[in-house]
Amino acid sequence: MFTLALLLLLPAAFSTEPSVASSATPAVKDNIKLTFAGDILLDGFVGDQIAKYGVNFPFAKVTPVLKQADMAFANLETPVSNRGSAAQKAFAFRSKPSALAGLQYAGIDGVTVANNHILDYGRNAMLDTLTYLDQYKIGRTGAGKNLDEAFKPYTQTIKGKTVAVLGVSRVLSSPDWYAGKNKPGAASAYTLEPMLSVIKQSAKVNDYTVVYIHWNQEFKDYPEKYARTMAKQMIDSGADIIIGSHSHCLMGIEYYKNKPIYYSLGNFVFNRSTRGGDKTLNSMLVDFELDGSKITSRITPVKIIGGQPNFMGEAYNKQTIQLLNKLSFNARIAADGKVTQK
Repeated sequence: MFTLALLLLLPAAFSTEPSVASSATPAVKDNIKLTFAGDILLDGFVGDQIAKYGVNFPFAKVTPVLKQADMAFANLETPVSNRGSAAQKAFAFRSKPSALAGLQYAGIDGVTVANNHILDYGRNAMLDTLTYLDQYKIGRTGAGKNLDEAFKPYTQTIKGKTVAVLGVSRVLSSPDWYAGKNKPGAASAYTLEPMLSVIKQSAKVNDYTVVYIHWNQEFKDYPEKYARTMAKQMIDSGADIIIGSHSHCLMGIEYYKNKPIYYSLGNFVFNRSTRGGDKTLNSMLVDFELDGSKITSRITPVKIIGGQPNFMGEAYNKQTIQLLNKLSFNARIAADGKVTQK
């Protein structure tokens, strides 16, 4: 049960008025609650906000909810380092290592760094990112000093069960970014191997396996054909949940073999995109409750205002749920955010 102090911290979306209240609903005592968020950037406009208001500012409105989860996880779409030179590309990010204290404050347990920005400032900056994440005790997956480390899932034991999250990317700036046997880099999903073998192995030794994958096209509403095929291949290999990112906007939900596929959670802490427009400010958290072989999920709409994710009122929640119902395949999202298979 919530204390009065926590209730005062929670946003309008979690008031006693009818609205989406998913993240405020505690899991059954013995069940496991996972909360996933989308893309986190700590550079650019967000970096300026941090410089003005402190490292905790981007997460101030959502921290009470993130901390309720047994595991909270997101995509860190930036290297954190003081070294390196910017890659020759339209957008090259690099964030201050001290900004990671904000993720720690927010209760984010782990991040995937498998994305098209992790090597924006070169291999040394990428390796610095891993070191700083370790220093701040934030789990990581998706990149490493070699292939084995890049494809190593983040694992957490919760209530006697092991939950693994594997970060991989189907969007990388160059083949030179791919991790190799003795080459630092990111976990590439451009080929099915070693990805599917890693998923199979994880399914053997862990109770639950989640794949967090960077894929599809920016600002598009629907996944590409390859993504829908690949998601099913990952589930066939033993994945229990698929989480997607990279589009910078929300995409729909699909079920396969009763396993949920969230094609994109959109941005979470991010700059507004001039190319993508206002839809890049629409976001959501997704909660999963794990009860043996039963996996239930619920979404909570979020809107990015000034680089800061905010919970909103009933009108915004209703609009977001209507959009997700339109974009989804064989999933239905109820007024309270609960997601079920059609």
